[in-house]
Amino acid sequence: MTTPFWEKSYPAGVAWAQNFQAKPIWTLFDDAVARFAPRPCLEFMGKTVSYATVSDLIDRAAKGFQQLGVGPGVHVGLFLPNTPHYVVCFLAILKAGGRVVNYSPLDAERELRYKIEDSQTDIMVTLDLNALYNNMAKMIGTTRLKKLVVCRLPDFLPFPKNLLFPLVKGKEIAAVPKDEHHIRFSDLIANDGRYTPHPVKDPAEEVAILQYTGGTTGQPKGAMLTHGNITATVQMYASWTEGAALKLEDGKERVLMVLPMFHIYGLSAVLLRMLVIGAEFILHPRFELKAVIEDLHKKKISIFPGVPTMYAAIVNLPNLKDYDLSALKFCASGGAPLPAEVQDKFENITGCKMIEGWGMTETSPAGTQTVYGGKRKRGSCGLPLPGVTIDIVDVDNPLQVLGINQTGEICITGPNVMKGYWNKPEATAEAFAGGRFHTGDVGYLDDEGYVFIVDRKKDMILSGGFNVYPRNIEEAIYEHPAVEECTVIGVTDPYRGQSAKAFIKLRPNVAAFTFEELKSFLKDKLGKHEMPVAMEIRDALPKTLIGKLSKKELVEEEKNKAAAG
Repeated sequence: MTTPFWEKSYPAGVAWAQNFQAKPIWTLFDDAVARFAPRPCLEFMGKTVSYATVSDLIDRAAKGFQQLGVGPGVHVGLFLPNTPHYVVCFLAILKAGGRVVNYSPLDAERELRYKIEDSQTDIMVTLDLNALYNNMAKMIGTTRLKKLVVCRLPDFLPFPKNLLFPLVKGKEIAAVPKDEHHIRFSDLIANDGRYTPHPVKDPAEEVAILQYTGGTTGQPKGAMLTHGNITATVQMYASWTEGAALKLEDGKERVLMVLPMFHIYGLSAVLLRMLVIGAEFILHPRFELKAVIEDLHKKKISIFPGVPTMYAAIVNLPNLKDYDLSALKFCASGGAPLPAEVQDKFENITGCKMIEGWGMTETSPAGTQTVYGGKRKRGSCGLPLPGVTIDIVDVDNPLQVLGINQTGEICITGPNVMKGYWNKPEATAEAFAGGRFHTGDVGYLDDEGYVFIVDRKKDMILSGGFNVYPRNIEEAIYEHPAVEECTVIGVTDPYRGQSAKAFIKLRPNVAAFTFEELKSFLKDKLGKHEMPVAMEIRDALPKTLIGKLSKKELVEEEKNKAAAG
């Protein structure tokens, strides 16, 4: 195996070539339990449970899932925010032999229906809150979904919050019927925990997770992530941080878990990576600035992974000086480019060096990472992680590999790269042309191995750490009876980084509509993160010579507007 040239830029003691062991995902947690059983594992709304307690709940849930028929070939969806239920059910489904399908609570009804059918999800786990349960209740009898495992927040609330919650939040709690389609989480785990172990014959090949990712054309695709993909990723991140000037202490770190665990960044780069060292996770169902800054201060959080919008909100807090953030030792940013001014300000305020990374759902999401406390290059997302090979290929000829400082499409190979797209052989073949995974991002490698992303081959918009695909928004807008043509582009958003803006040409002789009317029309068709932030109705939209709608003129216009202030 040839050592890549970028290894010379690695932290001392970190080698590119390593023996990453493919193993079942749940062994990461079981190994942690063997070392940290009495240590706190999850803290949620004031209640803390130990590694040993979580382990017992996982085993009982695994048996409960098996009693529902979960085993090889059975797909179970998780439609949950960050609560202890997610951790328990994620690992329990895998132990039972099933596959996990992650669903975002932000998904619109139409997308939920598509994913349920496409992924062949038969059982779904959700909360009894109206905002979640009501969406899934509609799927019973109208999709292939057969059963709902319904969790309650009081399952993991301390006394007396567990008793007061239904009284205080009664209007937010759904009325869940008692029938053959519904199983209470409390009933799921009402057993002795003696599940039938599932043998994973080849962890590098056995699919553990279907993680949906969108595209610029067509419907979302389910990335098939194997046990080996995920465990390799965890080992990549571990070797990188252990070799840096950063020393994480086993059994002593506290992680503020506000990144969603249903997202691959939060799942493998944070939850599974930090379980290995026996960290305690302070769970937040969503990012609320006041709650986050209070916990960073009072609970002496040492590890805080986030996305740029979170760090921007923190550094712009007017009374930030009133909070002590000196316990922070490791902060990471991903999901979107981190503005240099935000990074500088955060590091100056906290004294905590930040690292930035880049990757994709299809890479589990390992790709590149900057060196903690090491050389920083403006505009670079860091070096390829150990075991990851990055090639730059010609955009028009994907088999031609380019040289140093030549710009082309970024391709990745490594044990972290997905097996393919679920039930989409043509899309898989296209993505792996030449034996490399084609990311759709355009960039280059400099002579020290630092990766620079300069453009996106696809039209994807990175909004607050979420991937937003213009085609999905355009298709929804086209359903409006007054719309003749529509183009959606990403525009600069000071908070989210980018947001969607729609340009619309109306049909002849129809009445114009307001932006608020458009948003109301799109409410059940798009997720909140996809909703346009602006709209322009024009007499004509730019087109290419062959008559296709063209985005580049609109993108240039918006750039000029932003530059002019």
